[in-house]
Amino acid sequence: MRLAVTGATGFVGGAVCRAATAEGWRVSAFGRRAEADPRHVGGAAYRPWDIGAAKLADPPEVDAVVHCAASATDTGVAREVWRTNLLGTHHVLASFPECRIVHVSSASVYDPYRPTVRAKEHEAPVDRYLNAYAAAKAAAEQLVLAIAPDAVVLRPHAVYGAGDTTLLPRLLQNVRGTRLLVPGTGRVLVSMTEVGGLARACLLAATAEPGWPRVFNIADSAPVPIDWALRGLLASAGVRVRPVYVPARVLSPFARLFPRGRLNRYVISQFAVERTLDITAAIDRLGYRPAPTAFPAR
Repeated sequence: MRLAVTGATGFVGGAVCRAATAEGWRVSAFGRRAEADPRHVGGAAYRPWDIGAAKLADPPEVDAVVHCAASATDTGVAREVWRTNLLGTHHVLASFPECRIVHVSSASVYDPYRPTVRAKEHEAPVDRYLNAYAAAKAAAEQLVLAIAPDAVVLRPHAVYGAGDTTLLPRLLQNVRGTRLLVPGTGRVLVSMTEVGGLARACLLAATAEPGWPRVFNIADSAPVPIDWALRGLLASAGVRVRPVYVPARVLSPFARLFPRGRLNRYVISQFAVERTLDITAAIDRLGYRPAPTAFPAR
């Protein structure tokens, strides 16, 4: 199998490269950095490519592309987020017009204004989002599905694991002394996605028989309470802090006043209400085999 991976120097893209090379696939890795650590990309051949700038010059011949590159920020400059997440996706599609595209999207495309309770894939996209990241991700999904008839879209939520550059670092921004400030009560359920499981789902999607459905939620085998998940993440990283919960109604006025603050409306929507996914389609159609959420010590 010949595979191209965008965002290969990132958390998810690196995991996909390592999983594919471990299977004996021939992998071409791409990322914005000038160079990549060979261990991070599993020894794959690496080339720098800013997907938001232009199509790829002289693309390799591959059977499939796993598109992981994204601007994963809830407070970034909207122009740059759209440039990478939508225009960049257009450039990926234009660079590999004859290939199976596996587009790694996000569960942020579900309705942020109400709880996501065992959401099924047809429930997104929606009309309104809280930030450019979610809106651009939803638009990129629609672009992929419209242009690439053989494409597969994966929607993970709260991706975690060794080498995490997004979820845990964001949490640590809200640490004050020995306390982690968290919106909500900590009792609501959340679907987590272990990065190795997501990487395996990407390989399954790259080799799946064409057909419907083409959009799949990806998560661990069962949702967990947010408080349990946060304590597990912190303990696995050796961080000695405890979550302290602040009612969403107390934070909401400040979030409206400071939309790019660390406890903004998007963050509140992710922690204060349930965010769980139905993964039945991925299990039945892709052969995805999820594992329980676990946080081994690093």
